[in-house]
Amino acid sequence: MSTTSENGLEDLLRELTPQVLGAVVRWSGDFAAAEDAVQEALLAAATTWPRDGVPDKPKAWLIQTASRRLIDEVRQAQARRRREEKAALRDLPPEDVEERDDTLQLLFLCCHPGLTPASAIALTLRAVGGLTTAEIAAAYLVPEATMAQRISRAKQKVKGASFELDASQERLRNVLHVLYLMFNEGYTSTSGPELQRSDLSSEAIRLTRAVHAQLPEDGQVTGLLALMLLTDARRTARTGSGGELVPLAEQDRTQWNQEYIVEGVALAVESFGTPPLGEYQIQAAIAALHDEVDRAEDTDWPQILALYGLLEELSGNPMVKLNRAIAAAMVDGPDAGLKLLAPLDEELAGHYRLDATRGHLYAMRGDRETAAHHFRAAARATTSLPERDYLTAKADALSC
Repeated sequence: MSTTSENGLEDLLRELTPQVLGAVVRWSGDFAAAEDAVQEALLAAATTWPRDGVPDKPKAWLIQTASRRLIDEVRQAQARRRREEKAALRDLPPEDVEERDDTLQLLFLCCHPGLTPASAIALTLRAVGGLTTAEIAAAYLVPEATMAQRISRAKQKVKGASFELDASQERLRNVLHVLYLMFNEGYTSTSGPELQRSDLSSEAIRLTRAVHAQLPEDGQVTGLLALMLLTDARRTARTGSGGELVPLAEQDRTQWNQEYIVEGVALAVESFGTPPLGEYQIQAAIAALHDEVDRAEDTDWPQILALYGLLEELSGNPMVKLNRAIAAAMVDGPDAGLKLLAPLDEELAGHYRLDATRGHLYAMRGDRETAAHHFRAAARATTSLPERDYLTAKADALSC
């Protein structure tokens, strides 16, 4: 047994939760029941470990405790289905189960092709990413009850599904998309007092490394890992001493993670030369262009603009169009960027990033009043407190 601080215990349980859930789901085949049992085991750990000390094999302790809870539940319910009754007769998982990490299999299970993309993302964020139902609901702007029903239906849908890696293109697309969204939620939280959740973005990187280890020749997997590393390299410099947002152009680049940049650039170059060319490879190339220069003013904006044009052709994503408008402004002036924003009024109606970008471009143009108006509109629309504070400060500075 060993002792650990309260924060250390929380971090340990957060890290072990998807691994434990993966092991219990693999053993029982019942996602919903396994999650309930794991939650009870986590509660037991949070109650007993501070008093008795952390077990030498905490993961095995949690798996054994959750498994016993699941067996007890099965034995107490006489009307359980046949598979649940069979689970009650099984032996407990072996003691050496902690040597195996089932998180990746759990990820592929959550991205089952029978689920809609929205359900797969929600289930993965809940089971693998560790977000609460309330946090996921806030991220997707739906009521918590609606999200709870979506996750519950998804668990029932994958109940009894094969718990093995499935690298089909359909499943892989789902997995990469979910990892991409998980990373983005960690890198820039959609709501709350913190700009970023490093635990979530770090877990997304860990899982993407695991997928890359299985599929090292896949250009999209390599590109996504490169994109995450190159983006996460800037994490420390994105906030000031008080947690305030620091925009890319104003960041202290000496704080950037050079190991991530070196690894990310190498992966980006490798992925860009691996056909077919996809969205993650292009985004990684753009991120590399930002990270490779020591000063913001040395950024190769013409090349970035060209890459955004290529990315827009591939995806048609309105957020890509918005970023292309910013690049156009940096190359050809703010009026060029504002012209590209005009068609987005319908696609991104009410989205704070559209107003924030307009504020930035009108400020470049010298129209302080209009810029302040858009910054305030963006501040009212965002649910992220650091972003709201940043946008409000920009508006106030322009109004002086």
